[in-house]
Order: sequence, then structure tokens, then C-alpha cells
Amino acid sequence: MKKIVVLKGGTSPERDVSLVSGAEIAKELRAKGWDVTELDPSSYSSVTQLIDSLHSEQPSLVFNGLHGGSGENGELQAALNLAGFVSTGSGFKACCITMDKYITKLIVASEGIPVPKHIIMRENLLNDYQDTLDYSSFATQLGLPIIVKPNDAGSSVGISKVDSLQELKPAVLHAFQYSNTVLLEEYIPGRELTVTVLDGVALPVVEIVPKSGWYDYNNKYSKGNSIYISPAELEDAKALVIQLYATRIWKAVSLSGYARIDFRYYNGIPYFLEVNTLPGMTSLSLTPMAAKAAGITFGDLLQKIIDISLQEQGGEK
Repeated sequence: MKKIVVLKGGTSPERDVSLVSGAEIAKELRAKGWDVTELDPSSYSSVTQLIDSLHSEQPSLVFNGLHGGSGENGELQAALNLAGFVSTGSGFKACCITMDKYITKLIVASEGIPVPKHIIMRENLLNDYQDTLDYSSFATQLGLPIIVKPNDAGSSVGISKVDSLQELKPAVLHAFQYSNTVLLEEYIPGRELTVTVLDGVALPVVEIVPKSGWYDYNNKYSKGNSIYISPAELEDAKALVIQLYATRIWKAVSLSGYARIDFRYYNGIPYFLEVNTLPGMTSLSLTPMAAKAAGITFGDLLQKIIDISLQEQGGEK
């Protein structure tokens, strides 16, 4: 029986989600006959110690169930690659690029794909804004509401929807708790859509409809707070355009294995939001929903991800 190590948990603000994803991945892989060991990088004092532990396990593959932080920003991917391990998900270059939402938007916009208007704020400039009126230029450029988010975090951690200038500075300060750069983004009304791309092929579009408010952390991870429509109710031609955009983004930022790409859809225009190189694998996660809509079970999805990773990185099945 061949061995897989599932990495889960970690030290990022997305740790709790990762623990659930990792546990569900491990459970399904055991059901498919794999010998699975679960490791939490937070249990090790350094990446070197984690790599040493992986060497002692001698897995055929490392299934990366981490979210955010060093588990998704390219650092771990580079370490695993240098140590000779086959691992799931994109390589360190794509992870490094896409973890930076601002840089990703610049690349995607250069492809001719619509993105919301946005402004990047550096922490060392924060003290320049002492009065509510100092923020008026942001509202002039982006309008209200404004989405405020950490530039390199996921799972809607630290994100706020700001409806007035009085709310802007507290929202920025909140976001700075999770990153040293903060992205201010034009709020695009309309529909929340997402596309999972598996080995360069776009799966069916999924729509998220929060029962109240918008798709924040609470609505994302509280069962029953959102309705998921899979596949989304779109005309074939419109769905095809969104899938085409997703595959173009996939190529532009050098993604591999699998990833999820998020959009807002308003007045017939899909606006790119961000890339998730390690999408969630919980019971409420969107990538398993998209796979199911394509006739792929959760177990078969995991097996496909494993096979793609082994093939791309030169391992043996």
C-alpha cells in the first residue's frame, strides 16, 4: 500500500478551515485504500524539521491541505520541491504570484479580463491618514461601498465591506492585523461565481447566494447561511466566457494541478476577484461541488489531483 502524507492546520489565520479540509481529505483517501499519515506543520519548530519528518515517512506524495500563509504562498512548495517530494497543487512560482492579490490583478488586467478598480495601501503610509476626510479620495476613486481586505490572506479573513467613510479606517486597521499590505477594492454588485480549473480544464461554474448580507467569513463557513447553485444558472454562452476567462488566468499565472478562480458577475460582465491555489475541501467547499456537477465524486477528484501531481512532477503512480 502506497503512502500519502496530508498536511493540515499550519499557523495561518486559516488554520481552522485547513484542519477540516485535511481531515476530510485523509478520510476519503483512506477509504480509497491509501496509507495516510496526517501532519500539522505547526507541530514543528522549522520547515527543516517538517522536511525531516517527511523523509522518515517516505510518502509517494504529499497532499497539501493547508490554506494561506507559508503553506500557500510558495515557501512550502519550494521547500518540498527542493527536498524531492511530489506534492499537490501549483508550484512555488504560481503560489507566490497569486498570494499577492494586487500583483495578480495587474497580470489578469493585462490579459484584457475585467477587474474591479483597486488601490494598494502600504502599512508605512497608514499614519498619513489621520482624519476621516483624508480617506475621501479613496471613495472618490472607488465609490462606496468599498471592499477592504488583506492583500495576501484567504478564506475571507480580515475582510470588510465599508459603506461610509467613517467605517474605512477601522476596516483598514482590522485588515492590517493579517497583512502588511491592504487592498481597497471597488465593490461589484451582482452574482458571486467561481470556477474550479482541474489540469487546465474548467469545471462547471458554481454560484454562491448568501441568505443575508454578503459572502463574508461567517456566511462562507456556517452551514445553512448560503445557497450553492451547481452548476450556476447561466446561458451556455455566458458560462463559457467565464470558464474561458478562468483558463486564461490559469495560464497567465502558471497554475497547475487544480485551483479555484472567483468572479463577480454584473451587467453581463465577469469581474475577476482572486485565485485560490489550495481551495477548501470541506463539506461546504466549492471545488468538490463543481466536481460533483461534472460527475466527479470527491474521492475521484482527490485521485485525479494525485495522478496529475505524480505525472507532472515525474513520480510513479
